[in-house]
Amino acid sequence: MKARPALLRTLLVAATTLACALPTTAQATRSVERLGDGRQVCGLGKEFHGSRRKALVAKLEGGVVLVRGLPKPRDYRRFTQDKVFWYLTGVESPNASIVIDVATAHTTLYLPARNKMEESWEGELWDASDEWVKELTGVDEIKKSSQLAKELEALTQTDKRVWISTHPHVALTGCFDQASEVDAAQARDPLDGRKSREDQLADRLRELFHADVKDLSPVLDELRRVKTTDEIAAMRRAGRSGALAMAEAMRSTRAGVGEWELEALMSFVQQKEGASGAAYNAIVGSGLNSLVLHYMASSRTLLDGEVVLIDYAPEVDHYVSDITRTWPTNGAFSARQAELYDIVLEAQAAGIAAAKPGATIADVSHACSAVFKARGVSKLQRHGPCHYIGMEVHDVGDYDQPLVPGVAFTVEPGLYEPETQIGIRIEDVVIVTETGCEVVSSSVPRERAEIERLIREEGVLDWLARPEKPIAQK
Repeated sequence: MKARPALLRTLLVAATTLACALPTTAQATRSVERLGDGRQVCGLGKEFHGSRRKALVAKLEGGVVLVRGLPKPRDYRRFTQDKVFWYLTGVESPNASIVIDVATAHTTLYLPARNKMEESWEGELWDASDEWVKELTGVDEIKKSSQLAKELEALTQTDKRVWISTHPHVALTGCFDQASEVDAAQARDPLDGRKSREDQLADRLRELFHADVKDLSPVLDELRRVKTTDEIAAMRRAGRSGALAMAEAMRSTRAGVGEWELEALMSFVQQKEGASGAAYNAIVGSGLNSLVLHYMASSRTLLDGEVVLIDYAPEVDHYVSDITRTWPTNGAFSARQAELYDIVLEAQAAGIAAAKPGATIADVSHACSAVFKARGVSKLQRHGPCHYIGMEVHDVGDYDQPLVPGVAFTVEPGLYEPETQIGIRIEDVVIVTETGCEVVSSSVPRERAEIERLIREEGVLDWLARPEKPIAQK
């Protein structure tokens, strides 16, 4: 039985205190976003976003770059910016666009006119009359969004080339593979047939200005594949936030807890540790649900003697993590659970050891699969063990390119045995270094003994389950 401290605390104080008891130096590692303390910030800083624009235009020839941010959400939720637009600007406000003259690298940011009534409801919205925007973002010029079409008409008089991103627009929890499938299905639907936002933009540029539309996505994809020091720092923050949340889920695991409770607990800890939100919807699968690769219902109660597989991580400063751990609900691995777990852990270690400059993703994947083959469990493998990661959980990049320092990807081998309802996956984010790789989510345990020890500790959900705790007294 888990120990119970004698002192009773209120619900909020208990949850916060237990979460803060994790091995953290939160004040020293707060995200850039939270460091603004309510003030407006430009993403990772104007130097970073300016360097991304400079690197982009250096690889293009002639014409202009046009990238549009997202409009105001159509539902009641906080606005989050499109990843590509944010990467080039750091602007986190709706209805913005940028135009870059490739020959001169001159950048114009287009913003809406000020709307006092809307700001009274929504708070500060970046507009063309905000004098602080130019200095904050480092752009050369700011104009009203209403001028954009006319400006494009003038710019395309002498050079018809207009570079746009055909990358499907994604924001918080978004990812290009899922977005692309949805866009394609929408276009095929005989009762819908709408084009993607990106295809529609290309068509309108051709219709209005007879533009020679070019796709800058291949260039952007390679820039995004190799992370800068600023991006790596953000990914470390995301990895730390996710690791602390995963550790607290281990502490709070016991038979009778709902999958939804562990999801809610982890969301709280992630956001407490700087997250803007989830990198993707939580996968909290207990028992037979541990076999479902992207199970997202979180509707089952954990039972004694089974495993729970949790694949859940946050986004911090527009960069995400991706962490999976598997553990027994009663805190003790059974013989078969331990056998399969140790094989997966061995496979992940082999993959991590193979992650170094000059290798490829295929080399890392082969290292993982070779362990499964040697242990005679290849038939239980159901997916590849690696994918790129960065601003999106399945990030962009050419998988045939050799690894170089700054490339980030996951190593996540898994085994799934339907007969025993045991699904085991262990996943961490690695960033290639000069000599090997850095595991940015390694602070949450992977060894069985450490996991069992952590489960024996008291967690937030243990305190909440006490029948004697008073929430309020008169």
